[in-house]
Amino acid sequence: MPSLAPQASFRELFTPKLVTVLREGYGLKDLRTDAVAGLTVAIVALPLSMAIAIASGATPDKGLITAIIGGFLISALGGSRFQIGGPAGAFIPLVASTIAIHGYDGLVIATFMAGIMLVAVGFLRLGTYIKYIPYPVTVGFTAGIAVIIFVSQVRDLLGLRLSGPEPPEMLHKLPVLWQALPTVNPVAMVIAALAIGGILALKRWRPAVPGMLVVVAAGAAATALFALPVETIGSRFGALPTGIGFNGLPGLSLGRVRDLLVPAVAFAMLGGIESLLSAVVADGMTGRRHRSNCELVAQGVANIASALFGGLPVTGTIARTATNVRAGARGPVAGMLHAVFLFVFLALAGGLMSYVPLAALAGVLAIVAWNMAEKREFAMLMRASAGDALVLLAAFLLTVFVDLTAGIGVGIVLGSLLFMHRMAEAMAVDSKVGLIDEDVADGAEGNGRYDPARASDRRIVTYRLSGAFFFGAAATVASVFDRIGDPPAVFILDLTDVPFLDTTGAYTLESFVHKLERAGTAVVITGLRDSGRQTLAHFGIAEPRVTLASSPDAAMQAAEARLAPI
Repeated sequence: MPSLAPQASFRELFTPKLVTVLREGYGLKDLRTDAVAGLTVAIVALPLSMAIAIASGATPDKGLITAIIGGFLISALGGSRFQIGGPAGAFIPLVASTIAIHGYDGLVIATFMAGIMLVAVGFLRLGTYIKYIPYPVTVGFTAGIAVIIFVSQVRDLLGLRLSGPEPPEMLHKLPVLWQALPTVNPVAMVIAALAIGGILALKRWRPAVPGMLVVVAAGAAATALFALPVETIGSRFGALPTGIGFNGLPGLSLGRVRDLLVPAVAFAMLGGIESLLSAVVADGMTGRRHRSNCELVAQGVANIASALFGGLPVTGTIARTATNVRAGARGPVAGMLHAVFLFVFLALAGGLMSYVPLAALAGVLAIVAWNMAEKREFAMLMRASAGDALVLLAAFLLTVFVDLTAGIGVGIVLGSLLFMHRMAEAMAVDSKVGLIDEDVADGAEGNGRYDPARASDRRIVTYRLSGAFFFGAAATVASVFDRIGDPPAVFILDLTDVPFLDTTGAYTLESFVHKLERAGTAVVITGLRDSGRQTLAHFGIAEPRVTLASSPDAAMQAAEARLAPI
């Protein structure tokens, strides 16, 4: 029997990758490389963090605080070498709706609660289960979030003037935007178009140039020099602070916690999904392997800290993590330095950011939304099967028109039902299978001379089940059993190809065995695995009630012994 690898200890599983990298040997050359990578990521994260915060209904400095506090802690404590944390576009609809309903204080409390949940999930080692979300659900809600982000930027892309606050719900938002179309600002439209075109052009012809920062800086310079009539960060939010302060938690009460439980769960679920997806992407690019539960604990600590400093929910970000890898990062120090550089930018250039036109930031988020929408995967799943298309569309449409929680929840339920249906269809019952195995060397199993009477004795009926025998397949198997005609003298049930048997399957077998017992039929079961043997034993299916044979040939011999005259 092959030896099993020793189980990793608690300390080994939750040791941050930063400690691992330092133990391997970390020198000045590595620090210089990580500093360059960190600066590269900070240049990308600067405009993106502000844009995400504004789209979420918060002030731009909240996005920078999130990237600084959360990004530093995720890199310092996480289970991935290359993860970059910060505010994510996927959170925009959730954050916006939470602020609209519960206020910014409610968002802070929900973020704090989500952090505690993520720490608990990580320490309980439940991170593996987050990976079981069906792929159509992931693609569906990601595409839905991309649509929500783009629609949320229509106001600033067109420079619209609204008579009141912009509703967070899609069904209410669209009529408000439609009514405001006569207030289009041509200058804002031009800035947004130039921003989008500039990002795309630089990505194609000068991919090493940080296109998002270039277009935002150019837009700010043009607005300041020519006094362009467009809305800016300064005109909407005023001057940005140039530092970070500890805010603590707003007033807590049991009722407030209860009201914020749903958004907190949504933040924790989405944060866990996004961070582990990002870590997997980094693993694929580098050939390394992250520790998912350690990563979730770091995400939880980062969300707790972000809330205490007045930031937004934080998670691992795929685009910034990929940028970090491409920039040549050696380890978590790059992510920590990215946060330090962002703090320097905030302290030294916070005042200059007030000139940034919101149309330019809207153009940045329009590109983000386009990149988020997994268009190729969406089309592929629509063609894959009717079931996958149903799960995909349910997750997509519910995310867009209801909320993300409904999209993920219903998508997971439908995906699970689809999986169970497919597993049930894979369950096969073969009543015409001889128990003499084929395609083996002569004499390999000691069967001796072939006896045709074994296969032609009608007093012995043999059934072979194949596939997982669980509650989804129980009805199919039961219907086959019910169609058996006159009970034979001996019934042989071969479970060799049944890898899994749950309690519903065991109950179905017990009912069938009970029916055969009343008819005077002896039952022989072969191919039963240890786990299945224990499950059946709980339902009374054990010797001497039934005969348990070690192989199909032994089952036939036991059946013949039952028929032999005494």
